[in-house]
Amino acid sequence: MLRVLKMMILPLITCSLITGVTALDSEASGKMGSKALLYYISTTIFAAILGICLVVIVHPGDPKARPDDQFTKKPDAFKGSTLDALFDLLRNAFPENLVQACFQQARTKFKKVPNNNTGGEPAYIQDGLEYANGMNVLGLITFCICLGVCMTKMKSVSRPLIEIIKALNDLIMKLVLFFMWYSPVGIFFLILSNILTIADLGATARVMGMFILTVLLGLSLHFCITLVGIYFLVTRKNPLVFIRNMLPAMMTAFGTASSTATLPLTFVCLEEKNKIDPRVTRFVIPIGATVNMDGTALYEALTAIFIAQLNGYPLGIGKMLTICITSIAASVGAASIPSAGLVTMILVFTAVGLPTEQISLIYTIDWFLDRFRTMINVMGDSFGAAIVEHLSKSELAEAPIPEYEMGANDTAALENKNDEESV
Repeated sequence: MLRVLKMMILPLITCSLITGVTALDSEASGKMGSKALLYYISTTIFAAILGICLVVIVHPGDPKARPDDQFTKKPDAFKGSTLDALFDLLRNAFPENLVQACFQQARTKFKKVPNNNTGGEPAYIQDGLEYANGMNVLGLITFCICLGVCMTKMKSVSRPLIEIIKALNDLIMKLVLFFMWYSPVGIFFLILSNILTIADLGATARVMGMFILTVLLGLSLHFCITLVGIYFLVTRKNPLVFIRNMLPAMMTAFGTASSTATLPLTFVCLEEKNKIDPRVTRFVIPIGATVNMDGTALYEALTAIFIAQLNGYPLGIGKMLTICITSIAASVGAASIPSAGLVTMILVFTAVGLPTEQISLIYTIDWFLDRFRTMINVMGDSFGAAIVEHLSKSELAEAPIPEYEMGANDTAALENKNDEESV
């Protein structure tokens, strides 16, 4: 199931973004993009602050409960600083080779050098750039937005190409609807395989139980208060109906633990069930799946302070603020793939001097928590699309989709929406 969804990511992102941008003029795209970014930044900041407040109040980290060597498996850590990660993000936004961007990302290469301090951790220095496996979604988004803007400026010339891309987008959506019938079986085996990899489930639950409950409480509060609250205050619509229509996407996010792999289902639920304007979803959702990581920001801020509590490491207001800022920056830089937050968490730990090797304590339970924060990330993107559509009614009304540019899904969604508004 996961392989099938990943197969759809590349054509879905490129086609949906180009059709979304070409359906609007450049001014409307700019306004819509600024509203979406304001929403993304605001909710991510709220999530990080909520995570910090909750872990300070609950205080799940007990130094007496710290295991010595029960959890020794460590993720492949990022060796650089926060600045290195931000530069990597900027480099990937402008790939030098589009074909390569479909399956590789650029990142800073580091070389291990001897450490003169006895017993100290090895030091690393920069050693140029290297390419890691994984789709460079950010670079593809940049190219598709630029191409879409140019095609909008030259619609008389680019009209045949726009029609071809829109037809391809409709075909991809039909394939997604077909594969949705098999998703429950695939999700069941994905979760089962992860449970079977834990050697001692009881010991893991005893040591990390309070931490797990704190994370789940934080994600629930962020979902119920921040996301649902903003949606209701802005749109004045019943959020329960919206959430019910998004259940297939939420279950897929839980099963795959990947915002990008959930993109096909997110489009279907928003356009077919919640009747969100396709011009909004195809422009906003791919960007949100890449940069909007509310659940990851909350999780990384909460985890850093939990590890500090576990080690009896005092944190003042200054370090709390540093954790908040670096968690937000690291969540933006996190890839929308399973357990990507573990790698970027190194940046948060390094910023406040926490022992990075203790991320291994989180490793055995991260697969479980990753599924819940991915659900929050996907729902944050979805609520954002609905909010941006509500705030952009004037721009959308001034830029109706011409009939020759409308696919079958677009026409049905807009006709149903017009019927509801007339009632």
